[in-house]
Amino acid sequence: MAQPSFAELFAAQYPGLVRLAGLLGADDPEDIAQEAFARLHTRRLRDDGAALAYLRATVCNLTRNRLRHLRLVRLRRPDPPEPARSSEHDVLVAEEHRELLAAVDRLPRRQRETMVLRYWLDLSEREIAEVMGVSPGSVKTHASRALAALGKALQEGEA
Repeated sequence: MAQPSFAELFAAQYPGLVRLAGLLGADDPEDIAQEAFARLHTRRLRDDGAALAYLRATVCNLTRNRLRHLRLVRLRRPDPPEPARSSEHDVLVAEEHRELLAAVDRLPRRQRETMVLRYWLDLSEREIAEVMGVSPGSVKTHASRALAALGKALQEGEA
């Protein structure tokens, strides 16, 4: 019995190989089946009757490789980009920062030092006390008064 031509083999087996790839979980079963036929076309088999077995094995291997690749891509997915802010937003933030810095500049020296050391340098109350040469209780007092003054100054700026 004569072996079918490549075109006859494709016409007879392509739909079944697409189904096989789909059932194995391929996201692109048509591409998998086509790739299997492309690899068969460039390959010389010793036994012409082994073409169908070769095609099925190739579909299984290609599907497995594709699923492995997709799993790795999903694991290494980069974080989504930050949403683009408008230039108006940047201007408003810059204005708020200017108002805050102006309010900090108007604080008495000890209160300003306390705020800068705590919120810009992220020092603890004990560390601030050491730097300023005061007790931790004084640091708490300066911080409390500074926050109250800043809150009041910023609320007046909004009005």
